[in-house]
Amino acid sequence: MEQKLLADFSLCAQTLGALFYYDPSDARVNKLIDLFTTSEWLTEWPFTQDYDCQRIDKLFQDSLSESETLQEAYQRLFIGPYALPAPPWGSVYLDKENVIFGISTLELRAWLRNNQINIELNQKEPEDHVGLLFLLTAWVIENKPELLRELLELHFLPWVYRYLEKMQLQSGNAFYEASALLATETLRHIQQAAKLNPANKELCL
Repeated sequence: MEQKLLADFSLCAQTLGALFYYDPSDARVNKLIDLFTTSEWLTEWPFTQDYDCQRIDKLFQDSLSESETLQEAYQRLFIGPYALPAPPWGSVYLDKENVIFGISTLELRAWLRNNQINIELNQKEPEDHVGLLFLLTAWVIENKPELLRELLELHFLPWVYRYLEKMQLQSGNAFYEASALLATETLRHIQQAAKLNPANKELCL
């Protein structure tokens, strides 16, 4: 990838990672929420000319009238206690038993170890969380860009579109629907621009 595209993708991946990983009350994400719900993001997002950001922005604005708070939506969509409409872990989509810590998680863990990449987690959780993988993508761009294609083609793109589709259709929350649509359009643009070829893996969910 050319340097400009890499830099733009890094910014987007870091932002999307924060939206999907951190609680909305977290200082690392609450400023981003203000940015998206006031439409200011349209002046800073690198790819506004490459896909329909106005449609995405309308969803972000619609989220302001939700009766459910964003913290409540985050709890429902990412934590539980009830079944998650769109589980955010890759192995749920790639493992025939639809489990976390599945074979694909172990493959990602081995890839990280072989490439001397250490993800420091605050709790015991799978490394293939969608938010973590966006954040990892940004880190790889900045620190080990030669590994980016492999990370995306083998460990992220084979399943993430299915997750994002489920989030758009089943989240029941305009903010996370908008976030999922923004992530989808961004990844599709990068995939096309960089001629990425995701591994053909069977999806089980």
